[in-house]
Parts: sequence; C-alpha cells; structure tokens
Amino acid sequence: MRIIVAPDSYKGSVSALGVAQAIERGIHAVFPDAQVQKVPIADGGEGTVEALVAATGGRLEYTEVPGPLGEPVRALWGVLGDGRTAVIEMASASGLPLVPKELRDPRITSTAGTGWLVKAALDAGLRKLVIGIGGSATNDGGTGLAQALGARFLDADGASLPQGGGALARLDRIDLAGLDPRLAGLEIMVACDVDNPLTGPRGASAIYGPQKGATPDMVQELDRALGIYAKVAARTTGRDVSELPGAGAAGGLGAGLLWFTPARLRPGVEIVLEATGFDALVTGADLVITGEGRTDAQTAMGKAPVGVAEVAGRHQVPVVCLSGGLDQGADDVLAHGIDALASIVPQPMTLEVCISQGPALIEAAAARVCRLIKVGMKCGPRA
Repeated sequence: MRIIVAPDSYKGSVSALGVAQAIERGIHAVFPDAQVQKVPIADGGEGTVEALVAATGGRLEYTEVPGPLGEPVRALWGVLGDGRTAVIEMASASGLPLVPKELRDPRITSTAGTGWLVKAALDAGLRKLVIGIGGSATNDGGTGLAQALGARFLDADGASLPQGGGALARLDRIDLAGLDPRLAGLEIMVACDVDNPLTGPRGASAIYGPQKGATPDMVQELDRALGIYAKVAARTTGRDVSELPGAGAAGGLGAGLLWFTPARLRPGVEIVLEATGFDALVTGADLVITGEGRTDAQTAMGKAPVGVAEVAGRHQVPVVCLSGGLDQGADDVLAHGIDALASIVPQPMTLEVCISQGPALIEAAAARVCRLIKVGMKCGPRA
C-alpha cells in the first residue's frame, strides 16, 4: 500500500511537517509495511516557506526586519532547491501573531518588514519570488512594502506619510521615482487563498479588519482610506486593480503588489503543489491523507485540502481529510473531491488541551482512520 500524506499545518499547534510525521506514525501502527510519502503543504499562510523548502531540498534563511509595529523581528524566508527562487512568507515579518492582542490596531501596522524580505532576496541575486500573503496584521494596502522598496506616499504638502493604513486618508500623490529598479526584471508569484476586492463590504477592512483589532468605526475609517489610496494608485500607475479577486488579501497587500511589482496572484495551494511535483507523486498511490487545523465552509473555497483533493481526483485516488476540528459547513468539501472527514478530537476537551497534545492526538486519529480502512478492505461479497 502506498499512501501520500499531504497536510497543511495545524496553526498554533503543529507544523505541516509535524502533522505529516504524526500521521505516518499512526499509519504504521496499523499498516507497518505501508509505503508512506510525506508532502507537507501550505496555501500561502503560515508554513509556506518550510513546506516549499522541504519539498525542493532548499535552505532556510533569516533576516532581521521591522515587524508590524516597527519592532525588530527575525523573519524566516527561504531559497528553493533550484537555487534561484526565493520564497517569502509575509506572516513571518508582518503577521498577526507578532502583535500582542492589546496592541492590535490595523491603522498603524505596516508591511514594511515584508518589503525588507523582498530586498534581501534581491540582494542575494534571486530573480524569482514566491510570496505567501496569508496571516497578516496589516491593513496598509502594501504601502509599507512599497516604501521599503523606495516608493514615497505623500500628503498635499509633499510630506511623507507615516506607516499604516490609517494615514492613507491623507494621501495625495505617490512618487515611484525611487522604486528599486531590480523589481522590473523579477518574476513574482503571490500565493493568495482569498478573492476579496480591496474595498467595500467584502473588502480588506470589512472582512479582515476586526480580527486584526479594528472596531466598527476603525473599519469604516480604514475602508475610506483604502478608497482614497485606490484612486491615487490607479492614477499613478494607470491600472485600477482594486476590484480584482485577491486585491484585498492581507489588508490590501495583494493590490499593492499588483500596483508596484510585476506580481501575479495565484491560489497558494496551486503554487505549492506545483513546486512539490504533487501530480507525479500521486500517480499510482492507493490513498491520500490531507488535513488542516479546522475544516469548515471556507475549506471548500480553495483551501489546501481541496487543492490536494483536486489533484488526487484526476488520478482517481481516494482522499481522507484528517483535521483538528470539523466546524459548520465541513461537509461541503465532500462535493470537492474529499471522500471522508475525520477529527483528531476523541472526546470533549478544551482547545488548549488539543493544541498542547496535537501530535499525539493526530497519531491516534490516523491509526483510527486506518483501522476503519482495514475493516473496509475486509468487506465485500462473500463466496
């Protein structure tokens, strides 16, 4: 039996590689002779760098950058096995977990640190970038990143605006004369798993602002500011990208990358699966086990397990999704190539206990799933 184990991370608990290792242990407890191939995956958020570096035999790098509030952060990025592609995870430099809950205010947080990581890749001579933009603490439309790369955002008096999305309410013009010329020759793929526009009821501020600390009044303030920014940026670049799917990702970083770099937005899981050669790996497999921290209605909208199932389905390989928890709408994924769902939680327990016991719970749940598969293998017509 050949089994492909391709989970996303259980965010806040276990990395994608850790999940895959725990599932492998559970499989071998029931099928000791099974051939297990671990393929940690991600969709552009936490774990994207490690998943791609591990899959391609690359290397990890660390660079000190300003965090969302300007404090020094040791940010992780990587170089893929081809030696010419950088992979950057904006969550490592500008992510929500970097900001204590009591200090969260998306009017002042910045993507500058992510821009510093792009500069680090350029300084290393890399000409192809993969940028994962999930998990942001920001709502600045990517202006912090652009400032780090040489752009200037000016008010009516010609003064440079401070960092943060709130200041964009005073934006009058954008000066791109100092933008790093090395950007022009780059190939940039942006791993994005949402389709929100920049502004409006489905925009960056309304949908994601509250989880970053925005009150209802702040949401309105930030949405107005991004609206002003959109008009000035479109006038400056000759392109209006504010309504494109993904423009509102990461507090508008999707739009900023489209305006100020030669970026293309793609579903993050597609980028990761291509980089791992997942299509070829699945060929001839007997089973795929995927998973994530929580499976719910959003999973069916292109999250990692559904991306895995889409590839497996082309090869008629069954897929089990083993997740930390199953929430409202989880069954929606059954219409998107996933054949069975299972949770790692065996009994009522707090989230804190689940997180602290993550690897052991995953291993035990994988063994339970395999025992059910073993029963199924014994079922069938009797002579």
